[in-house]
Amino acid sequence: KVSMKKFLPLFAFWLLLACESPELTEAVSLDSLVPLPSRMDVPDDRGFTAVQGSVRFVGIPEDDFAEMEEWPQSADGLPIIWRKEEGDALSLQGYWLDISADSVVILAAGDAGVHAALSTLKQLVPTSHWPEKKGDPIRLGFAWPQVHIEDEPAFEYRGMHLDVCRHFMPIEFIEKYLDNLALHKFNRFHWHLTEDQGWRIEIKKYPKLTEVGAWRSASQTGAYSEQRFDSTRYGGFYTQEEARHIVDYARRRGITVIPEIEMPGHSLAALAAYPELSCTGGPIEVAHGWGVFDDVYCAGNPEVYTFLKGVLDVVMDIFPSPLIHIGGDECPKTRWESCSKCQLEMERNKLKDEHALQSHFITRMERYLNAHGRNIIGWDEILEGGLAPNAAVMSWRGTAGGIQAASMEHEVVMTPGKPLYFDHYQFNPGEEPVAIGGFNSLMDVYAFNPVAGVPAEYHRYILGAQANVWTEYMETSDHVEHMVQPRASALSEVLWLGGKRPGEDAAFRQAMDYHIQRLQAMGWKYAPYEFKKIATDEAQ
Repeated sequence: KVSMKKFLPLFAFWLLLACESPELTEAVSLDSLVPLPSRMDVPDDRGFTAVQGSVRFVGIPEDDFAEMEEWPQSADGLPIIWRKEEGDALSLQGYWLDISADSVVILAAGDAGVHAALSTLKQLVPTSHWPEKKGDPIRLGFAWPQVHIEDEPAFEYRGMHLDVCRHFMPIEFIEKYLDNLALHKFNRFHWHLTEDQGWRIEIKKYPKLTEVGAWRSASQTGAYSEQRFDSTRYGGFYTQEEARHIVDYARRRGITVIPEIEMPGHSLAALAAYPELSCTGGPIEVAHGWGVFDDVYCAGNPEVYTFLKGVLDVVMDIFPSPLIHIGGDECPKTRWESCSKCQLEMERNKLKDEHALQSHFITRMERYLNAHGRNIIGWDEILEGGLAPNAAVMSWRGTAGGIQAASMEHEVVMTPGKPLYFDHYQFNPGEEPVAIGGFNSLMDVYAFNPVAGVPAEYHRYILGAQANVWTEYMETSDHVEHMVQPRASALSEVLWLGGKRPGEDAAFRQAMDYHIQRLQAMGWKYAPYEFKKIATDEAQ
């Protein structure tokens, strides 16, 4: 946890600022940064650096840092200098930032640290100077506080997920989503691309995946219990070129895209396109409704593995991520139990039951990815029947699966439904757009600790955490934005600081009072309800 003592000089500094020069009062308080840096020191002769006219980047490769594009640049502008740290003083994702009277110096071991430093600088720009629309420059003519920051994240993996299968989201929104992640120093984007309700990535070798699998003839509407459906054809997909664009867009913002290709369950869209890969042979439709369905890939059919290897070949070519997500969750065994091919596969490999058959399926796909220099990550059901040798686990059914995997010395990303499912309500179901159910408030997220309950000797296997955004009830990007923010801001701080800031909940709430202006400047449609509740609580 960050020490309160080292932040005390900052409060006096901002009091002095408010009482001194009126033209400097627009400078941004260091305490409003989200996530808060782990250490900030204000010099005794505290002052300001005027950012006027232009800036000049030194030692930062322009093609690798999209953040630079927003800044007006010229040869005589304020220098922003990257000095590469080759020793052990800094972690690979950490940075030092020194703002003095005549320069800004970033000390970082690699690109990740520079991205984080540039995000901090962006947040130190008053929102009145932010671009009015995408592509516009930052409007200079403001003051930065002179400060020395030494900063690094508590967790290596800081992720956000997005399901584009239940409801498809356009490329422009994916870019906006990534912009939001970059501002908050997230470094993983988990892109959920295949499901029962739609296949969203072009695989030219298997054209029916997008000709058939990307479209459903109806969609479930209203509450799940009502089982009501419209009659509208719905769908969409990303071309390979669009997917490559997103990978590059994310890379230039310090974010790795982790694609998810579901197997062996949640596969109706693929089976509708190629029913011969099912246990029954079809016919099969792309799912209209939400839920879990019995038809899954046939684990005893060699053509299934050939097909999935062909899909993964394309996925690996598009996505350089060391991790490929293979799903592995909610796979009914009903079809396997009555399938002669699956039963023969079990007998041939001496598998005791269908859970072991799923482990066998996952392990076969893991070996293929390992042979190509990649590792798999899957939902915690991949523990059932035996965990594949090199697999990482996303623990969503609470944290128990993650603790079990860590005790087996496997890497883990914590993503428990409570509090990291952002498809749940966040304030008052009567005032919010429809959600799947549950309740995860802003402060529930802020209280989360990824290593809570994990024995100390296994902490090193907990890579970090991720929030999940399942879109059954999110038909529009506006609705997604409402569900994501401000909860993603809270998660970003949890994962960066590894705990709460000095002053804890009250200090974070105060920071959010300003930080919400940054969301507004991005055009982000956040949920305001938590702030109403805070105001009510404090009034009482």
